[in-house]
Amino acid sequence: MPLIGWIFIGLAVITVLGALYKVYITAYKMPISEEKMRLIKARQAELEKQERQEIDRD
Repeated sequence: MPLIGWIFIGLAVITVLGALYKVYITAYKMPISEEKMRLIKARQAELEKQERQEIDRD
């Protein structure tokens, strides 16, 4: 394979690895305010309560 082919393959690999690394370093950064987190937990508790009631009815 000519040198230009290896260069293109190398660039493709570097591009894919760079994109995966970018996703990896930003995957866990999800700032959520205290108020929003409180609402999420309240909604989750409400849904779990409804599920328990449905199970008890059956």
